Amino acid sequence: MASLQRLPAAAVTALLFLWVFSCEHVEASIDFANMTALQKHAEFFDRNKDGIITASEIFEGFVAIGCDAEFARATAASLSAGLGPITSPVDAPLPHLSIYVEYVHRAMHGSDTGAYDAKGRFVPEKFEEIFTKHAKISPDALTSMEVQEMILANRDPLDPQSWSASEREWGLIYKLASDKQGFLHKDSVRGIYDGSVFYKLEGQRTSSRSDM
Repeated sequence: MASLQRLPAAAVTALLFLWVFSCEHVEASIDFANMTALQKHAEFFDRNKDGIITASEIFEGFVAIGCDAEFARATAASLSAGLGPITSPVDAPLPHLSIYVEYVHRAMHGSDTGAYDAKGRFVPEKFEEIFTKHAKISPDALTSMEVQEMILANRDPLDPQSWSASEREWGLIYKLASDKQGFLHKDSVRGIYDGSVFYKLEGQRTSSRSDM
């Protein structure tokens, strides 16, 4: 998955200010009918579906799946600063703080499950290994301890900088998508890789608000 780094509050404010006053409207090239799993994972945050994910869209996406505004704001600035330069084409307008869905595979980090290949395509065998290796209580779901075991088992000892990214990503998904018994089910984990779990979480949140 794409790396998620935290920045100091002052840096967050500065980056958002820079993004708001420096970005230009551009067009991206993305075949939405033939996206890889990783592109689908990222595409949820492309709220206007133009192939470019801005900081404000990342903020909106994280709020939509149930994150508080402070976390969403810091994460939006962090991801924009960290992944924008990596995924931006050379002719993209400066300051390269938007994430381009077409090139999101460039932002992949180590210490992950291997369920994406180098191009961001889904690898079913590696996905199944998550459960054959780590799902001990229920064959089609993970407990909190099993998620932690999986994270530790996939750590790359030669890439310690990637460890925290996996911990934050899986920790957030477990918090948002596990059931009341503490199980993160296989269909939810599968939905992480193609982004469908994000739409499910957004729908649940919208439904709960409408029932109030």
